[in-house]
Amino acid sequence: MTTQSTDAAATAPKGPPPGGGDFLPEKTKGRKINLGLDRFSGLYVWVAIIVLFAIWIPDLFLTEGNFRIIAGDQAITAMLAIGLIVPLAAGVFDLSIAGVMGFSVAMVSYQLSQGIAAPIAILTTLLCGALIGAVNGFVVVKLNVDSFIATLGMSSILLAGTYFVTDGKQITEGFTDGFLDMGSKPFLGLPLPFFYMIAVAAVMYVVLEKTPLGRYLYATGGNRQAARLAGLRVERIMFGALVTSATVAALTGVILAAKLGTAAPDIGPSYLLPAFSAVFLGSTQIRAGRVNVLGTLIAIYLLATGVKGLQLAGAPSYVNDLFNGLALIIAVALAARTARRV
Repeated sequence: MTTQSTDAAATAPKGPPPGGGDFLPEKTKGRKINLGLDRFSGLYVWVAIIVLFAIWIPDLFLTEGNFRIIAGDQAITAMLAIGLIVPLAAGVFDLSIAGVMGFSVAMVSYQLSQGIAAPIAILTTLLCGALIGAVNGFVVVKLNVDSFIATLGMSSILLAGTYFVTDGKQITEGFTDGFLDMGSKPFLGLPLPFFYMIAVAAVMYVVLEKTPLGRYLYATGGNRQAARLAGLRVERIMFGALVTSATVAALTGVILAAKLGTAAPDIGPSYLLPAFSAVFLGSTQIRAGRVNVLGTLIAIYLLATGVKGLQLAGAPSYVNDLFNGLALIIAVALAARTARRV
């Protein structure tokens, strides 16, 4: 009788403890709620910025025109930043990317001013961009020059080339209506450059996240020697990454020329810092610790929303450079912290 009672007590289901205490599985006790702050903090900050300015200056900020301006104006910077992701994923810098864009604006504008058909001018400009990337790749891969130094030198050469092509003056003639429509014609209420940016981002996302080539790029950038020992042709990957970034920069320059309808000799350099800020800040989002397309887009529009809100609130004109500079420092610090934790 005693044995049966003991067995029954052992097999009986256990109810909640006396006193109405918590009846939780052991594995759930002490579990911390994860709101995704390690991967989606940028989205939280972006929402907070929107709410802040919606309360502060609702009549100026919460308008269709303002959001259309933010979406359209940042398309150029976003495309340039997306092109920058490729060499950074492979572990090389491309400081010439803004110079390539500025030179491409001058090249396509000069050809149009000389009466060359728009399709030929565009194709020639894209080929020039690819050639510049190939030169960068040759200097980095074959001559073993550090990518930082090589592309910094190329950016200076391109700035000189831009002044040579434009003769130090603005080019304002020769732009056809069809060419200008590429940069200013609206579609679904937004300018076409926004949709070009979405297309470039989609292609780059698929390549980097869904194909072996993307894995090869990240492997090369993560540990070049290990990637080489694993059989990857790291020199070819680095070369191709620099060609790709320069070609995307050339395409961005063509679209910028169509958007502005003019070519100024100093138009490129001002885009370099915003592009780097966005890419490094984006590396703390979505896939923390590595550059990625979605994180970069979040960073682009987070920064743009903050800058635009401050401008509408009456902030001085230098707030753009100040905001981007601070963002770059903070982004690099956050990325370094993430790398140490991983």
